[in-house]
Amino acid sequence: MDLKQSYHELYGYNGITEYRWNQLMDIMEKAKKTRPAALKRADGAGNDWYRSEKMVGMMLYLDRFSEDLSEFEKRIDYLAELGITYVHFMPLLKSREGNNDGGYAVSDYLMVDEKFGTMDQLERVIKLLKKKGIRTCIDFVLNHTAKEHIWAKECLKGNHDYDDMYFMFDDDTVPNEYEKTLTEIFPKVAPGNFTYYPELKKYVMTRFYEFQWDLNYGNPQVFNKIVEVLLALANRGVDIFRLDAIPYMWKELGTRCMNHPNVHKLLKMMYKIVQEVCPSVIFLGEAIVEPFEIVKYFGDRENKECNVMYNASFMVLLWNSLATRDVRLMGRSLSIDYGIPDDGIWINYARCHDDIGWGFETEILKDMGLDPEMHKQYIIRYMEGKFQGSFAKGELYEYNPVTNDARNCGTLASLCGLEQALNEKHMYKVELAVKRILLLHSVIISYTGIPLLYSGDEIGQLNDWSYKEFPQYAGDSRWLHRGKMDWAAAEKRTDLSTIEGQIFGKLKNMISIRKSNEYFSADHKAVPVDTGNDAVFGFHKADKMLVLANFSESEQWVDAKAFDWFGLPGEMKDLITGRPVRSYDNHIQLGPYEYLWLV
Repeated sequence: MDLKQSYHELYGYNGITEYRWNQLMDIMEKAKKTRPAALKRADGAGNDWYRSEKMVGMMLYLDRFSEDLSEFEKRIDYLAELGITYVHFMPLLKSREGNNDGGYAVSDYLMVDEKFGTMDQLERVIKLLKKKGIRTCIDFVLNHTAKEHIWAKECLKGNHDYDDMYFMFDDDTVPNEYEKTLTEIFPKVAPGNFTYYPELKKYVMTRFYEFQWDLNYGNPQVFNKIVEVLLALANRGVDIFRLDAIPYMWKELGTRCMNHPNVHKLLKMMYKIVQEVCPSVIFLGEAIVEPFEIVKYFGDRENKECNVMYNASFMVLLWNSLATRDVRLMGRSLSIDYGIPDDGIWINYARCHDDIGWGFETEILKDMGLDPEMHKQYIIRYMEGKFQGSFAKGELYEYNPVTNDARNCGTLASLCGLEQALNEKHMYKVELAVKRILLLHSVIISYTGIPLLYSGDEIGQLNDWSYKEFPQYAGDSRWLHRGKMDWAAAEKRTDLSTIEGQIFGKLKNMISIRKSNEYFSADHKAVPVDTGNDAVFGFHKADKMLVLANFSESEQWVDAKAFDWFGLPGEMKDLITGRPVRSYDNHIQLGPYEYLWLV
């Protein structure tokens, strides 16, 4: 794409746009000149590194993981020991005081929040991570800033260079027109999409929370300012930018202001700029929307937008398979070709910092003889732990008493049954819970894409119910699974007689195997296969590797004839244990929650 042409097509052909275009060129030229030599050397290799089998990530809240950047330095060896090769710091840029949406209300893009340290300390940590072969990802909030941000302050002071950087109206006429087509993002805790400020005598668009003012990308100054801070952070050594809430970036009256075509134009321009200034950097897009919409944020080979996207559907399908002991929905859903470009790959994860929203392929559910709404209600209650026989222990998020709709929260271990089992002192249930934890990780680590672990899951950390005791957290059940890292428990990670040791040790082994085998690179696509057993999920890679995973607590058998193209029946080797796996009377046996990586 021609950057200048795209810029003018989006913002028009006039004197103001030409002025802003020249301003953008100055920003890019300054970033090129000030880019450190070490980063320029890395740029020479391009950014294909994200497709490697060696990519394994961990996401964490800095204050929950290590308090601050100084303490984090002492924990880098821990990450390297597990085999992590990229760390995603949840929001650590300066955010507003008080409620700040977990750090997503940024008040200064070029400062680290004081409670974590300084920008110079962050740059030092990034360099230390690189020495250990670990890349750095940070959250970059594109849709809004805190109302305390300098851009908002300058706008309110009457600095005309900052005019129209936000959506402000003197009365509610236009806001009411917008509301006719907008959905509410947090209808329970933050209803509506506009806030009236008596002291300003203005209505301001606040799609997320009252203290987060939506940026107006219809103004080229907003684009320029965002690019300027992005490039400044890239020059500090950031390798991966997690672009937050990208579907909402472009607003247009009469539309849903979501997934607008101009969002894709913005992202294509940003990617083009990064390729010119810091070509080793990649974009990770956060767009929790329907799969057919998500894939559009990859762009295409000629005009890319994001290199990597979150595979939120996969997470949902994994939990559904555990709760139902039925993998058919997962197999069929993952078999749908949504048109992912060859160089676009998924982030695969079983849990993250957010809630779990239950979006399923309704037509597949109907084809399976299930009522989509009843099935959703079953999953919600099961993962809350309120369905008879459920092993999970979680909590509802954004519950709607009228529709009974809700999402679910909880740590991976607690949702897998470990909390319930320990409370009951039921050792067999403990054993099954550990197996479930390892099963989920075995799938995300082996499937095509980049596996992403959530901090604490590697040692089986449980729900933190104490969040209710803190006023700033009590109203948001997502803090249930955002507990502080239990470093005393982590000290047990080498003792295989402990739960922590069993989980950490086996995850470390899986990660090591992944990083040493080319079959786990993005070049080898996972293809789901019908195992003939509703409880056993299977997929192959280039007909050279076969993964089988039993989502049931019961022993299961798979007919080896289903894989005759793989050279079965016959003898195979399990990469994880090294043991030979034979078929008996043309059948393969899997124990409760067992997983096999067969070659």
